Amino acid sequence: MTDLLLGLDTFGDVPVDDSGRPVSHAAAIRQVIDEAVLADQLGVDVIALGEHHRPEYSISTPETVLAGIAARTSRIKLASGVTVLSSDDPVRVFQRFATVDAISQGRAEAILGRGSFTESFPLFGYDLSDYDVLFEEKVELFVKLLDEKPVSWSGTTRAALDNAEVFPKTESGHLPTWIGVGGSPQSVVRTARYGLPLMLAIIGGAPERFAPYIDLYRRAADQLGTFAHPVGMHSPGFVADTDEQAKELYYPTYKVMRDRIGALRGWPPLRREEFDSEVEHGSLYIGSPETVARKIARAAGALGVGRFDLIYTAGAQPVSERMRAVELFGTKVMPMVRDILAG
Repeated sequence: MTDLLLGLDTFGDVPVDDSGRPVSHAAAIRQVIDEAVLADQLGVDVIALGEHHRPEYSISTPETVLAGIAARTSRIKLASGVTVLSSDDPVRVFQRFATVDAISQGRAEAILGRGSFTESFPLFGYDLSDYDVLFEEKVELFVKLLDEKPVSWSGTTRAALDNAEVFPKTESGHLPTWIGVGGSPQSVVRTARYGLPLMLAIIGGAPERFAPYIDLYRRAADQLGTFAHPVGMHSPGFVADTDEQAKELYYPTYKVMRDRIGALRGWPPLRREEFDSEVEHGSLYIGSPETVARKIARAAGALGVGRFDLIYTAGAQPVSERMRAVELFGTKVMPMVRDILAG
């Protein structure tokens, strides 16, 4: 377990400057690039960028930002987290990631998913009633594209392809591609059917409750005759110098974000007691470096995953505190996690 990969994940939340004013979307994108450059310098294994089409987030095209990061870094893996494949075109997604792969000399990874919001569907002219078939067909086509050979495919969601060549090819002939899953057994089995790695989005509750999904993935891969890759997980959190500082920096902006989403989904407003319980027993990895490291090591060990990505931003946090969180993750959390797991 000492070879656990450790990454950072963000949707490009729009932060505030140190006087408390929200920055522009453009400045928020540049801030993410700066944070990724620091992460690369500190030895963080992965930076993953999620796709959203909402005012509180700055990243709508992860691959474009990853290309900017690629040009300023040398070793960190560059992933989406996730690319909303359902409302995009698989050919264009493959081409964009192959381009990032070229710029970064082989460090690109795609994580494909349905996404946690639906704004992209009407924005790009898709019908939400086609939600399931869009993802199923587009994953099927994307998997064919991963062979990097002429593709023939037909479905109901885009024009058919007949022996079509898609460029650019990757230098290695292989674009690492994951499926991001939030807790649907059908999605887990689909991932196993295509022989792709599974990335679990664990954003609430005890992480151990996802153990049956990992077992299902491995059993399905065995029965289907595909390969069960090491499983990854990503969960939200924040690192500061002390537990109390981390919670007080995180809670106000997290509550605003959580209540805004909750209003759309019929959830009651978040109470501080719920938040504290989630930090203590659930899937919020918030605290000092030692607290966060111990919790990551415990979850990763319990589930037997090969990768843990920390969603390190939540709403309008101060820029300086975000940079400090990245610094603490790279310099203190990662070494502690590996020491704990090695022991």
